[in-house]
Amino acid sequence: MTLRRVNVLILVLLAVAFLIIVQRNLLNLSEFLHKEVPDAGMILPFESELSPDLRSETVRKGEEIPVLITATEERLGAVVAAMNSVYQNSKANVVFTIVTLNDTVGHLKLWLSKTKLKNVKHKIVIFKPELLKGKISEDPQTLEAAKPLTFARFYLPVYIPEAEKAIYLDDDVIVQGDIQELYETNLKPGHAAAFSEDCDSASSKGIVRGAGNQNNYMGYLDFKKEDIKKLGMRANTCSFNPGVIVANLTEWRNQNITRQLEHWMELNKQNDLYSKTLAESIVTPPLLIVFYKRHSNIDPMWHIRHLGTTGAQNRYSPQFVKAAKLLHWNGHYKPWSRTSAFTDVWDKWFIADPTGKFQPVRRHTGDN
Repeated sequence: MTLRRVNVLILVLLAVAFLIIVQRNLLNLSEFLHKEVPDAGMILPFESELSPDLRSETVRKGEEIPVLITATEERLGAVVAAMNSVYQNSKANVVFTIVTLNDTVGHLKLWLSKTKLKNVKHKIVIFKPELLKGKISEDPQTLEAAKPLTFARFYLPVYIPEAEKAIYLDDDVIVQGDIQELYETNLKPGHAAAFSEDCDSASSKGIVRGAGNQNNYMGYLDFKKEDIKKLGMRANTCSFNPGVIVANLTEWRNQNITRQLEHWMELNKQNDLYSKTLAESIVTPPLLIVFYKRHSNIDPMWHIRHLGTTGAQNRYSPQFVKAAKLLHWNGHYKPWSRTSAFTDVWDKWFIADPTGKFQPVRRHTGDN
């Protein structure tokens, strides 16, 4: 009897020990699954969950359409208007990735949560400017150092790692068509991206020609530099505008596009390869090099440009602007400022800032 009791006691102790081990393993597994692992230390996810209000409504289903847009504090109203136009003009399952800096997060979260955009699927990620160290000028007076977020499009697969295809949008756009149509842009085999060429019939009349080279490679790159000459590119090749990008992220990763772009940024920092014709062109030149003769085209009506240039009001009729699928106010004059063309179109999608910090500048009625 004594031996039997000892055996029973041993079995009970073994069972208790086994249960303790199982419990600890489960706890460790749970901790591992909830632990965030930033990708190469480059980004830190800030917000990715659905809002409570969205869970109570009919959630949009179907294939997710990832859309990346950047958000700076002084242009936050532009991001809100662009997002609202995308969301309201489509029934697609759009998921926004908003890339921003730490000092903008609080304002952005409040604006989204206190307006009808609280129902939009989104995540906020923080851009780390140190990612650009050694790739751009460190002089804070230069445009590239002052606008680090403009390079976020180079890192699309980093910010949207789970996607095979994605859309990038500049913040100064309004989408009037169904974003599903843009997403379904056909990319040729081996092409990692599609852009709108500056010579297309819909927007070429809107180019401010000035020196005459702003619609070809000569306007962006210094063809006297050896690094450019040895590439064998034709200087009169039509350039493209990277304010709207449809990207095949699988090809982007396979071809290591991000690293190729970084390489040309580094070379430019060393050898000053960009043309001085367009002083504000800090993002386009490396894209032109990497995607030379290796990109697909976006339907011209999905990127009507130059609304932010002088005389845009006379270049495009109201009927044409209304028919456009996507409008882009690239240029000096933005639709939230006093001197821009077609501000009424932008105003339709703008949602007032609940903090009152962002206020579009408008003329008095009758001045337009």
